[in-house]
Amino acid sequence: MSFLFAVIKFENLHEVKRLCHWGPVIALSVIAICSTMAVLDSIIWYWPLDTTGGSVNFIMLINWTVLILYNYFNAMFVGPGYIPLGWKPENSQESTYLQFCRVCQGYKAPRSHHCRKCNRCVMKMDHHCPWINNCCGHLNHAYFTSFLLLAPLGCFHAAFIFAMTMYTQLYDRISFGWSSVKIDMSAVKRMHHPIMPFSVPAFAATLFALGLALGTTIAVGMLFFIQMKVIIRNKTSIEAWIEEKARDRIQYYQTGEEFVFPYDLGSRWENFKQVFTWSGVPEGDGVEWPVHEKCHQHTLTIEQLKQKADKRVRSIQYRVVQDYNGACCPIGKGLCTFLRTPCTEEPRIRLTRGETLFATRGTKWWMYGDKVLSGEQTKAGVRTRGWFPRKCVEKCLYDTANNTTTSEEKKEN
Repeated sequence: MSFLFAVIKFENLHEVKRLCHWGPVIALSVIAICSTMAVLDSIIWYWPLDTTGGSVNFIMLINWTVLILYNYFNAMFVGPGYIPLGWKPENSQESTYLQFCRVCQGYKAPRSHHCRKCNRCVMKMDHHCPWINNCCGHLNHAYFTSFLLLAPLGCFHAAFIFAMTMYTQLYDRISFGWSSVKIDMSAVKRMHHPIMPFSVPAFAATLFALGLALGTTIAVGMLFFIQMKVIIRNKTSIEAWIEEKARDRIQYYQTGEEFVFPYDLGSRWENFKQVFTWSGVPEGDGVEWPVHEKCHQHTLTIEQLKQKADKRVRSIQYRVVQDYNGACCPIGKGLCTFLRTPCTEEPRIRLTRGETLFATRGTKWWMYGDKVLSGEQTKAGVRTRGWFPRKCVEKCLYDTANNTTTSEEKKEN
């Protein structure tokens, strides 16, 4: 237990309750199943005490498990870093450029956003991840991304062990006839006497673990590439949505101004070093950030205030052009929509052609917003807020001053 406390950094012991959630339970179960089966199959297939190769294979397997758990628990328990309750900038004049959080009773520092799940303002918030039951943000972004890299590598190694175990153990047990294939699981492999028997239950468990490992490799590997795109651009998913709305505002009003994203330092390597450091502690204090030479600390927060004030005159609406049944991973909406489904506990909402929505944030393939309900839908308790595929809607520009609505061409995926 002392070793666990030495490796994992707790701010408070109540953080342990984060484990009591379906996300960590599933994630740790997958890690436990794949690791345990890989160790057992390594003993059957490549006994580590016989050869140097077997020893290296076994040590690498244990190493993957330790590194995966280390980064996973640090991503969960170190946390993203939170803005102190009641926080105010040192220079009181800067508060005019910042949004005030009524829940935390303080100002939101640049790049921070309030998380409804954590009920705190999070430093450099990217998203709330159900698999770690915590936000991904400033302090744990490197741990989280390292976990997303190591998990597919470890699962790929485990999948290789599973495949080789089944191949070597079944090779001498399969006999082919003219019209049949016979598998005798009671036959002992002739090459050597295995330390552990490879029976029918062992074969079924190995086959299940193989499917689990391959699925994890693909799914988590995709999440890793998404996070690397965020890191090398130094732009969170929330900030990408703010940038999209900024360009839409400039285009609508024809202001002619140039919007420069302030936190992209112009070099992928420089952006990368903002998250990954030799010390393991990311650059910055979570309040002040290095910015582009054409920008300053409050460039993005000022843009957020402009967008918030703009809603009094003009609201961006989306009209539903395709029905959507509220599925988590809709296969019928395209491969990219299926694979890039938001990794969040937030719900999906059903859409019916002709309905109207207000989007508050989104990604390239999905959007999050509120549905405008009729009186009957309100009485029926229809869910009004959640995620929906971007390809199911088209943008409408609603001018409250003139009470008119115009449609733009639907964005093709």
